[in-house]
Amino acid sequence: MGRRVLLIEDEPHIAEAIRFLLARDGWSVASHGEGTGAMEAIRRETPDVLVLDMILPGRSGYEILGDLRADPALAGLPVLVLSARGQAEDRAAATEAGASRFMAKPFVNSEIVATLRQMAGG
Repeated sequence: MGRRVLLIEDEPHIAEAIRFLLARDGWSVASHGEGTGAMEAIRRETPDVLVLDMILPGRSGYEILGDLRADPALAGLPVLVLSARGQAEDRAAATEAGASRFMAKPFVNSEIVATLRQMAGG
């Protein structure tokens, strides 16, 4: 089936943990470590699902999400926002910006895999 995910995450340990979990689940995993160039990485990788950190060097996840939702070719891409800030107002801001789902760090391994499977349509 070949599900593809792109991680935009600047913390190497978190990116590697997610990569390991998803690769073990059969996903093809690409990553990009900063906000700068994120839109180009999304266009290049054509993921089925995007995992987006909100606090990134170069550009914020909110800016990237805004650009993504404004681009007709990418507006429908499912986006799982990961954030170290898990308060209700952070969740609301991410949802308002166009996030499909929100998950606070630290996350439960089985939960991120199940969530991404669901977002990719099974």
